[in-house]
Amino acid sequence: MAFTRAFVMGHPIAHSRSPMLHTYWLKRYGIEGSYQLMDVAPDALAAFFETFDEQGWIGGNVTVPHKMAVIPYLARIDDAAKAMGAVNTIWHEDGAIVGGNTDSLGFIGNLDERVPGWDRTAQRAVIVGAGGAARAAAYGLKTRGLEVALCNRTLAKAEALAAHFGKRVGAHALGELATLARDADVLVNATSLGMVGQPPLEVDLAPLKADAIVYDVVYVPLETAILKAAKSRGLRTVDGLGMLLHQAVYGFNHWFGRKPEVTEELRTLLADDIRAKTPGA
Repeated sequence: MAFTRAFVMGHPIAHSRSPMLHTYWLKRYGIEGSYQLMDVAPDALAAFFETFDEQGWIGGNVTVPHKMAVIPYLARIDDAAKAMGAVNTIWHEDGAIVGGNTDSLGFIGNLDERVPGWDRTAQRAVIVGAGGAARAAAYGLKTRGLEVALCNRTLAKAEALAAHFGKRVGAHALGELATLARDADVLVNATSLGMVGQPPLEVDLAPLKADAIVYDVVYVPLETAILKAAKSRGLRTVDGLGMLLHQAVYGFNHWFGRKPEVTEELRTLLADDIRAKTPGA
């Protein structure tokens, strides 16, 4: 059977914009194939993998709540997935179903695109949060040689994540944020605060250096309150939409044999969809 179908699997999954961006690439490069939403409840995960090849899946993306749950069904996972303890991309390799994690590549790829050369002088980053997005950000920033400070409301979660990564990653209480911000070259919001329907992230940006970068992984709305505040202070900013776009590049390449380009046309396509479907975004 020819494998031509890819998916994004989660529960719930109707909100995902991954089909829009992968369908854009399929059409742009004239590739025969499809990318579909698959709402898979946790108790249906085993059955999904039992019929994986029978259904003609070439691979797909994995989102909550399955990023850790899929690991036992895979022949192996890559180093990034091992480091982050989660899988977001699945593909066929040497006759087996394998997995990886491209979230950190998406995080860094977005930063590289929006602020070219940022890492030539950056040495320290502060990340607010200790969940999955913080894990991806910490891994990506550490691979670029930065020292990373994790600030979280629940210190124990930050401590557990810092211990997982080891050297060059430290844990701090949220109350230390203002002090840590003084030396930060990159400040990252890796929480859901600021997302539509959530309260804003309350951060004093005054201590930041004039050339600091403020990065928010949230992309609904496209410009969060913290990004607006950063722009008003003349700071460089990075929104979260590019992280979604750049993490998708690697899965598409695995499935369809073509490394796609993240274009402004694609960014605008998704941004317009967000604005149309989300009042105030």
